[in-house]
Amino acid sequence: MKRENRRVQALLAALALVAVAATAYVLISTNEQRAVAARQAEIAAKGRTVMPFDLERTTHRFTKTATGGVQTVSSDDPADAEQVTLIREHLTAEAAGFSAGDYGDPASIHGGEMPGLRELEAGHDRIDIRYAQAPAGAEITYTTSDPALREALHAWFVAQVTDHGRHAEHG
Repeated sequence: MKRENRRVQALLAALALVAVAATAYVLISTNEQRAVAARQAEIAAKGRTVMPFDLERTTHRFTKTATGGVQTVSSDDPADAEQVTLIREHLTAEAAGFSAGDYGDPASIHGGEMPGLRELEAGHDRIDIRYAQAPAGAEITYTTSDPALREALHAWFVAQVTDHGRHAEHG
């Protein structure tokens, strides 16, 4: 009987431990989700001060490639001429700034410690950056033969998608 009681007590203790672990997991997950949502709201607010187009009416797409990547911003409504024009004007200026090593706009939105940012600034002269119009917006193509800069660019793309949330996607 004592042996059976010990087994029951051990089983109850194990179940209690599982319950505590599950509760902790839910609390941590909920807190992480809140933190991500708060970060994305902060990024959207900062983005409004830098990007002239409406984040609610546009989508950022970040496509990694073997030689770098392509950043595309498109109007969700291709017939929205105002958004398309604002996207094209903004990406024209961004491509020129990035080519000169000026990543101040992304830094002001995402913070100076954004993954890949410092490497891209320092290595800007080893990245070919080209602007092109896209049917509903514009794109910037980044090309480099430097593996470290390619990794920095890919990390920067992942951070962009994470920070922009529903306004961005991987290509």
